[in-house]
Amino acid sequence: MKAKPTTPTEYLASLPPEHKAPVTAIHKAIRKALPQLKPVIGYGALGYGPYHYKYESGREGDTAVVGLASRKAGISLYIGGCGEASDLLERNAQRLGKVSVGRCCIRFRKLEDINLKVAIELMKDVARQRKADLKIKCL
Repeated sequence: MKAKPTTPTEYLASLPPEHKAPVTAIHKAIRKALPQLKPVIGYGALGYGPYHYKYESGREGDTAVVGLASRKAGISLYIGGCGEASDLLERNAQRLGKVSVGRCCIRFRKLEDINLKVAIELMKDVARQRKADLKIKCL
């Protein structure tokens, strides 16, 4: 049994051949655009900018402002997901390219399918929101 990756470098090295180049390119774009968001590994994905959230119910936990994952069906980008960012992706779905969009997830098969410039813009918006409002009200 292979050990699970514990660093971004190990994660990128562990990717299947068809995802290695596109995920690495997206990782580099995120690091260049958002150098203040520290990369971490969690839930089988790369995360950037860890933060702590707390719901009105009292439930709380840790996640990342942005996530990047290689999945069987393709590549997934996770951006924000609570507070004012909860519908950001849905509102911008048409601008993101040939992708499937959920509340906080962008799913696509190839790098060419996503408008990475728009995705980076949305990541920056969420990162600014998280910095401005450290006590996030999650839905």
